[in-house]
This record gives sequence, C-alpha cells and structure tokens, in this order.
Amino acid sequence: MPITPLLKLGTRRSPLAMAQAYEARSRLCAAHGWEESAVELIPVVASGDKIQDRPLAEIGGKALWTRELDAWLAEGQIDAAVHSLKDVETWRPDSFTLAAILPRADKRDVLIGAATIHALPQGATIGTSAPRRAAQLLHLRPDCRVVTLRGNVATRLAKLAAGEFDATFLAAAGLVRLGETGTGHPLETKDWLPAPAQGAIGIECRTGDQRARDLLQAIDHAPSRAEAMAERALLAALGGNCHSPIAVVCDHSGSMLSMRAVLFSPDGAERVEGAASFSAGDDDGPARLAQDLLARATAGVSVHFTGPK
Repeated sequence: MPITPLLKLGTRRSPLAMAQAYEARSRLCAAHGWEESAVELIPVVASGDKIQDRPLAEIGGKALWTRELDAWLAEGQIDAAVHSLKDVETWRPDSFTLAAILPRADKRDVLIGAATIHALPQGATIGTSAPRRAAQLLHLRPDCRVVTLRGNVATRLAKLAAGEFDATFLAAAGLVRLGETGTGHPLETKDWLPAPAQGAIGIECRTGDQRARDLLQAIDHAPSRAEAMAERALLAALGGNCHSPIAVVCDHSGSMLSMRAVLFSPDGAERVEGAASFSAGDDDGPARLAQDLLARATAGVSVHFTGPK
C-alpha cells in the first residue's frame, strides 16, 4: 500500500532548487522523527527557468520564480513551497505565510574567473544579469563591460569555460549546496555586499493551514529569520525591485542586528552607503536606514527606488 505523505513540498526543478528542497525535507524528517517518505517533493518548471535569454527584470521580475508554486499552494496541490528567499517578491499575498527560514548559508558572492575584482583584465567582459552585481562591479571597475547572463549554475560555468566572457559571479551558498566548494574566490562582505536575504531558504504555506505552520515552525531558525526579514524590510521600505541596484548585509549578535547597505545607480557611478544597528524583529530599524539612504541619494540613485508604500 502506498504511503500517504504527511507533507507535500513544492519546489522548482532546477538542480539548486532541488538541493534546497532535499535540505528542507531532511530537516523536517529529523525534527519530527519521520521517514524520508513522509515528505513528498513535487517539482515544477518555473517561468523564470523557461526564459533564459533576457534579464529577469525585463520579463516579469521575481514573480517568475514563484508563479507556478503560488498557484499550486493556493489550490492545495502542495502544503508548502521551498524558495530561495532572495528570489521571492518583497510583497506577498496575505494568504501565504513564511513559516520557516532555514539556517542561513554563506551570504557572500563568489567571483569566477579572477582572484579579485582588481585582478580582472583591463576591459574585461563580465556576465551577469543582476543590477546589484553590475553596478557594484562598474563602481569599482568602470572599464569593464557587462553582458547578460542567465541560467543555472552549470550553464553559467559552461559559458564561462567556453570563453563567452572573462568572469562571472555566483552565490557562495548555491555553490556549497551543489557541492561546488572550492569554485572561484569568495568576495568578503566588507568589500562587496550581497543581495537581500542571499543564502536563506524560505518555506511558505497557506496562512490558514495551522497544521502545516506548526510542522514547519519546528525547523525555523530564529537568527536567520531575523537577518533575512530585516533585509527584506529594508528592501520594502526603499521600494526596491528587480531593477534596483541594492546591496545589503545584516549580521546578528545576540538580540541585536547590524546592517550595512549601499544603493547604486545602474552604471555604478553614483552610490550612497549607510549602516544601522537595531533589535531583532524591529522593522522600524530597516525603515529608518532606508529613509536615511533615500534622503542622501543622488537623483541617479533615487529614481530606481519608490520609497515606502
């Protein structure tokens, strides 16, 4: 007789998304003493995985990573959805709840193709579709040229190996989860800031599904939640989107969080930086930093942020 799963987890079908879903399943089974078969993984090919020839911001933004899973969750085909939290829209439906955030992995970006940003060849061609990475690079190396690069980790590494560009960036967390440790050179956050919530895996369920919420609560990691939600609160207060070049990192120490953020113009020529410390769970802390950044931003930066809604 087939075993009826206790929880159905939806996930994108990409190798990295599947690795994250395996981690979520493993943590759930360990927390509840379940056999692996108690959690069924249900993969979907997301819209963002189907369209690879254009920057995400031009074809619908982060919603392309969540659209299919959102529909399945709303219809009850799955009990919860596993996401790379940095790819989840800042504003989510009230009908969904972010019930668990797993222990955050390495927050850093990794440079593939050179040991450091300054070691890149003069006039190097860099593959990336992230406005944050492009602006940050061009601020440090305005001589470089940025070309659009999308696709999963294997695709990007293959294009680099084929000589389509000189270097690229990948998230350290993704490389670790795929077993690609030792690939490239991590960029320390004191010099190069990551995306909001980078390295965090989030699991959403229906707000009204108390059973799923209770089961997922067992694997929620409070320090990771505090950091990731503070970074998302900053993004919300800034009114940032896929077009907005924003880099931020938040670190916790006890009940306190320290945050550093930089906003750029897309060409990297203009930037504004700020920092703040506040208590975990204090959304006013990120909002105050956002207000300070926008007040000091030049027109070339502020035009890409709409402010609080």
